[in-house]
Amino acid sequence: MPTSTRASITRNARAPRHFALRSIVRRRTALLGGVILLILVALSLAAPLVSTQDPEKMVLAQVLKPPSQQFPLGTDYLGRDILTRILYGGRLSLLIGLLAVAVGLAIGVPLGAISGYYGGWIDLGIQRIADILLAFPGFLLSLSLVAALGIGLQNVILSVGIGALPSFIRLVRGSVLTIRELTYVEAARATGVPDWAILFRHVLPNALAPVIVQATLNLGTAILVAAGLGFLGLGVRPPTPEWGTMLGEGRNYIFSAWYIATFPGLAIFFAVLGFNLLGDGLRDALDPRLKNF
Repeated sequence: MPTSTRASITRNARAPRHFALRSIVRRRTALLGGVILLILVALSLAAPLVSTQDPEKMVLAQVLKPPSQQFPLGTDYLGRDILTRILYGGRLSLLIGLLAVAVGLAIGVPLGAISGYYGGWIDLGIQRIADILLAFPGFLLSLSLVAALGIGLQNVILSVGIGALPSFIRLVRGSVLTIRELTYVEAARATGVPDWAILFRHVLPNALAPVIVQATLNLGTAILVAAGLGFLGLGVRPPTPEWGTMLGEGRNYIFSAWYIATFPGLAIFFAVLGFNLLGDGLRDALDPRLKNF
């Protein structure tokens, strides 16, 4: 193949990615969301460098200290540094969100693809499962699952992930229903390509753009749901720092020591805001109907 032809093909293959990147950069809200998340992730990963305090160490002589130079965000009812606990808690809260969405993707995407491609009784069965899950509000479903499975990090991740399943199943199914009727899929069938190869090599990769957007938005929702479970005492077991658990611990001191609940609440707010802003930017960048040349 001539060099000029190869270069042209390479440029054409990279064009959609370059367009998506330019679209995200041009949208200030998406950039703001990315910056917020980058800061949160960087501070969480660099927690030992930012603070030398032990997030679980109790110092009763420093109980309920207000924000000061020594303790920028104050101390809690057990004398633990709130800033340190927020930094270390960010690792766990963000990890819970990522793993919960990963569970939803790992189960929901294949189920939605199979449902949309094969149809018939397979589609009917999978959609009825999705309907049952959708009958519960997302937080109530996660709360019920944690109550049944027990308190613990793994159960929280699994419960929040299952709560995200219906959205992925329905989204992927809708995309596959459209893509399976396109010409290149019909051509693949006519040449004798097996159904599983058509589904996972040709159909599913072209249905992933809306899934990426939905997964980004679901990250914020997963963090919020996990924080709600922690607030109710059904999340990560103390004294392990986690934003929702810290928020729940501070509710009894909301009037006497406002900073115990306020700063973990702000951390949750900025994390959810960052994922929502970034998700909106990705939607605009990946949706061909919104491309303005």
